[in-house]
Amino acid sequence: MHTSTKKWLFTKISSLILIPLMIWFLLNFVSLYDQDYFEILNFFTQQPAKILFSVFIVIAFFFSALTISEIFEDYLHIERIKNVANKALYFFAIIIPFLTILGIYNLN
Repeated sequence: MHTSTKKWLFTKISSLILIPLMIWFLLNFVSLYDQDYFEILNFFTQQPAKILFSVFIVIAFFFSALTISEIFEDYLHIERIKNVANKALYFFAIIIPFLTILGIYNLN
């Protein structure tokens, strides 16, 4: 399978997975919006919320990295700059969700 076909397929699959996770997140965000710090902390320390939010963050960053990578492919014409931009994008798409999940699991 060609690389661009794999990217297209992964983008479509991750967007389908993101739909229910985004609905879950938005419904919970609306319910937590006017709550105090301890209510929000209590929400993120409960096990189902930790797991669902972790999956949401990982898939959201995966999806965004794929789509931004396509923008780099289309609009950056210097191959070296394109490679550096893609590598930096993938690095941050791994590090930021990892640090976020690590922070959520250390909230106790």
